[in-house]
Formats: sequence, C-alpha cells, structure tokens
Amino acid sequence: MARKDELVVGLDIGTTKICVVVAERTENGVDVVGIGTHPSRGLRKGVVVDIDATVDSIKHAVEEAELMADYEIASVYAGIAGGHIRGFNSHGVVAVKDREVSDSDVRRVIDAAKAVAIPMDREVIHVIPQEFIIDDQDGIREPLGMSGVRLEAKIHIVTAAVTSAQNIVKCANKAGLNVMDIVLEPLASAEATLAEDERDLGVCLIDIGGGTTDLAVFAEGSIKHTSVLGLGGYHISNDIAVGLRTPFEEAERIKKKFGVASARYLGGDDVISVPSVGGRRPRQVSRKILCEIIEPRVDEILSLARQELVKAGLEDRIPSGVTLTGGCSALEGLGDLAEEIFEAPVRPGTPTHVGGLRDVVRGPMYATGVGLALFGAAQGRTRSQTRFRIRDGSIFGRVKQRMRDWFYEDLH
Repeated sequence: MARKDELVVGLDIGTTKICVVVAERTENGVDVVGIGTHPSRGLRKGVVVDIDATVDSIKHAVEEAELMADYEIASVYAGIAGGHIRGFNSHGVVAVKDREVSDSDVRRVIDAAKAVAIPMDREVIHVIPQEFIIDDQDGIREPLGMSGVRLEAKIHIVTAAVTSAQNIVKCANKAGLNVMDIVLEPLASAEATLAEDERDLGVCLIDIGGGTTDLAVFAEGSIKHTSVLGLGGYHISNDIAVGLRTPFEEAERIKKKFGVASARYLGGDDVISVPSVGGRRPRQVSRKILCEIIEPRVDEILSLARQELVKAGLEDRIPSGVTLTGGCSALEGLGDLAEEIFEAPVRPGTPTHVGGLRDVVRGPMYATGVGLALFGAAQGRTRSQTRFRIRDGSIFGRVKQRMRDWFYEDLH
C-alpha cells in the first residue's frame, strides 16, 4: 500500500460521466490503483447546471474509487471545460538584472507577459510558458543561468468564467474534497496521450467528450492554441433519440453498439430493433438510417474543429497529424472520417506513462482522468501543493500579496 503523500487523484467532471482516477507517483509517471465512474446528472455542455445532482454523482464515483484503492480521498485535481474557456498568447519583455538570468527575472518576465486586461468575470486558469528569448536568441526553453541583458517570454494564457470555476470547486467541496488545482481538460488529455516527439513536430489533440469537443495544438514542444467547442457525443445521441423516436438512454446504447461515423464504412445493411416511447412496440430500423442520422453531426463536429485550426493559422503546423481521444472517439469509422476532413494522419489517443490498472484505463474515455493524475504527480514534484482559490476580489488583498512576493524575493 502506497503512502498517502504519494497518491494523487484526478477528478474528471464530464457532461455524461464523472471519472475519478487514484494513482501512485512513480519515476516514469503513475501507477493507477483505483478508478470510479458514475453517470453525470448535473452538467450541460461541460458546465455545472445542477449542483446537488453533480455532488451526488461525484460522491458515487469517489466511493467506488476509494473502495478499489483502499484509500480515503481528501484532495483532487479537477478538470474544467465548456464553451466559456478562452485561450490566447501573450508576450513580455524585461531587462536582466545581473546579466545572468535568475528565478526572479523569469518571474518578472512572466508577470509582464500576463499583465493583460482580463474582465472581472473571468479567472486565469493556466499561464504556460511557450519559449524564452534572450538578446534575440529564440527557442530557449530553460533560460536560468544564461547570460544576457534582455529577456522575453512568450506564454499561453487560459481563462475561464469565474462562476463556472467556482461551481466546480463548490461541487467538489460539498462532496468533501479539497481542490488542489483546476486543470483545462484538453491539457490533461494531452498529458496522458501525446508523445514528446509529437509535441516537438506539431500535433493537434481533439478530445470529443459528451458535451464538449476540446482542442489543444502543440508545436516545438509547447502549447500553441487551446479552444473548446460546445458540441459532443450528447448531441449525437440526442439526434438519434429524435430521429428514431426512442428514449435518450436507448439512443446512447444504440449509438455505442451499432453506430458508425458514416454509412460509407458500413459492412452490410443490418436491421436493428429500436425501442419506442410511450409504451409503443419496438420497431425494426435499417442500420443505414442510423448512420445517416449520425454522419451529419460527426461531420459538423470535425469540420468546426478544422475551422478552429484554420482560424488560428495552425493547419500547416501539425505534421504529426491529429490524435483523437474522449469517449466519443471510440465511434466506429470516426478516425477514417477525420482523416478525410483534416487531410492528415489520425490516430486514437489512449493513456500512456501509466502502470498498475493500465488495462482498465486503456480506453480513450479515461484519458482526461489519467491526465489529471499525471498533472498532479508532476505538480507535486515541482512545487508545494496549495488549494485552488478563486481570484481575490479585493484590490487590497492583491496589493498585499504583491508586497509579500517582493519581500520574499528580496530575502532570496
């Protein structure tokens, strides 16, 4: 049994399911020691719309994971997604104090880069350095100890609606959990599924979940673009429910068992039994009709993801192609359709760098949960853990924190 301080927990609060992954830190990544999943009842398009229902779902998933891991869960790394997420790049410049880059220089240049006007209703979730430039020498990933007089930083900033972040923290707290950090879900999925050489060459990760489709583009080893589309597997199931006049739960089952991304990939035209609503008798429906309902929505999701790439000017920056993950990416024929739309190689993204219950978490639906645990393991190695807090609304609190930072900077 692992020591408590070696265990990290990822909490993936999704639109269709809540997933809890308990993992033990290892030299190469993490060993998964417990998993809990439960249908999600209180979210819509990745955003909490019913706190009590979400808390209840979280509690069920946590209990299942605790039972499997034989460990009482107290703190988690929680994922966040939804159409309110915004990612953008920023740039900052400072003079190097002693002609050698120190920790305080790096902190100052990142502070300069993130000194952008952010509305009061938005919260900064991530500030991720992309590269540093010292005296016009670019492509520097680790500037500490290098000589120079001018230090520049290019960073990627991810913001979310304050209320959405607060609601996730509130749901976790009501379920008896402390939130150590909030992590953007596509970044967590990338942590679990992408290889280092893909990030260097250029790759687009597309996480097709229940309520949202998340994008993350990496090139030259760093994040270049993030975005979240408010479409996902829920919308495909809803189309099936309406098109075949069947209950939503049955539509979800039919999609998983018989669904194909395009009628072109059907082996034969089978007939499937579709339960009806209102106590009517089940009907026999051609599988081709089911695929004709699914295809337009899948095409829309992938086409919007492609448009997002084009809008960001990154369609030619992904030689490694596209990695598909998320529960909906398991739909038969989705990879082939994605290759046609993106005109690039496409591969399924399953969690790597994991031991323990690796066979259980091999599916793409566990990528975010495993990624959150990996993120937590990496954070624990690099800095002391602190609970996530929403931005201090008072200007006095922010000034006091800045003065405290200056004081400790002078001491060191």
